[in-house]
Amino acid sequence: MAKVDVLCRHCNSEKVIKAGKRTLKSKPDGIQTYKCKNCAKYFQLEYKQIGRLPETKESIIDMCSNGSGIRDTARVLKISTSTVIDTIKKSL
Repeated sequence: MAKVDVLCRHCNSEKVIKAGKRTLKSKPDGIQTYKCKNCAKYFQLEYKQIGRLPETKESIIDMCSNGSGIRDTARVLKISTSTVIDTIKKSL
């Protein structure tokens, strides 16, 4: 069995533990989620949906602060308008 070193996406800590699985329709077995012991945040190693990527959420906030509209942001990033709206609401 191979060992995979997992680093926290938020604080780059090595103190990471497994925290269950997230089930999706396409993967009934689920995707492994992890929890960092330092910053207590949950994350996944791989994301299936583009709108859930941390980089995408940062791009949404950047485009919003630079004056791009919701539809324009959704079209450029190839995500839904509801994802854009939800991300903006959570960032306020």
